[in-house]
Amino acid sequence: MYGSFEHIDTLVIGGGQAGLSVGYHLKQRGIPFLIVDANERVGDAWRKRWDSLRLFTPARYDGLPGMRFPRRGDAFISKNEMADYLESYARRFELPVRTGTRVERLSKRGNRFIASTTTGTIEADHVIVAMANSQVPRIPAYAKELDVFVTQLHSSEYKNPSQLRDGPVLVVGVGNSGADIGLEVARSHRTVLAGTERGAVPFRIETPVARFLLLRLVRFIGHHVLTVRTPVGRKLRPKLTAGGAPLVRVKPKDLVDAGIERVPRVVGVTDGLPVLEDGRVVKVANVIWCTGYDAGFSWIDLPICDGTGLPLHTEGVVESQPHLYFVGLHFLYSMTSETVTGHQRDAKRIVGILTSRRASAGVELASA
Repeated sequence: MYGSFEHIDTLVIGGGQAGLSVGYHLKQRGIPFLIVDANERVGDAWRKRWDSLRLFTPARYDGLPGMRFPRRGDAFISKNEMADYLESYARRFELPVRTGTRVERLSKRGNRFIASTTTGTIEADHVIVAMANSQVPRIPAYAKELDVFVTQLHSSEYKNPSQLRDGPVLVVGVGNSGADIGLEVARSHRTVLAGTERGAVPFRIETPVARFLLLRLVRFIGHHVLTVRTPVGRKLRPKLTAGGAPLVRVKPKDLVDAGIERVPRVVGVTDGLPVLEDGRVVKVANVIWCTGYDAGFSWIDLPICDGTGLPLHTEGVVESQPHLYFVGLHFLYSMTSETVTGHQRDAKRIVGILTSRRASAGVELASA
């Protein structure tokens, strides 16, 4: 019942690829559930990203359980293709997705969870939060000191260069977003890129040897070797989760060849203009903040997060709050956990745990 109160067995928060993977496995096991998502359409999280975005993984790795991606296996798909695929996936398996429904608070009353949403209150016996730990755009506080005539965009707002004013562009942050956007903007604007990349993948992902061999090897290592259950995975996990990823498609040489000026990081604002850590002032007409995201789980009114705002869990299971789970977090189980490939495995495992706990509690399962 919209705008009122309802009780369901399992609530899945987030209707992206992680939430849909969870939904598939819940339906296979005959568990009643509802997926809620703040966007108006399934796939909108992809549609809202910049126009030229393409995935880093070939199509053979971009499908969800039960439905391969409808493109040649070695093709690199666009963000709109991914969005439309997710919408088709939800429709094919008749997954109960309620769009336009944002969860504003999640609390607990007795043994049941209470989700206060923009369309009503939902009571649930089990909750799976199917979201990445990068939800809230991170913009430095000093950004508000920039001159009002300087156009500012976070990478989450950037679509294409037509949004920019005439004049130089400062791209802040040299992660994959900053490198991709910087390279695109440099075709029409003088571009300055601030910051230092955290390495780069040492091969071109579009080459045949990469598509058919090297990416398979990288996926195998990330999926099976770098996990929380291996010594090397546990050792590297803090480093891999602490900072940005290496550049994947764009290489540092590409930035130089495009005529992009590389400068140190931005540390503040003077007289309405950005200031670098070496003291230089950058005269620009536009700033694009490719500075990442914060976790954004403050809406969960339960003591489950650490000092950085990230959930405390064991491979996606929140032991301090029985029947609360996560799928989609960075390195939840392995290095691939925040990718489509990783979502599938983590979703299947979490739904298996949920099913076992329901059975132990004496819940009668519907026939699959």
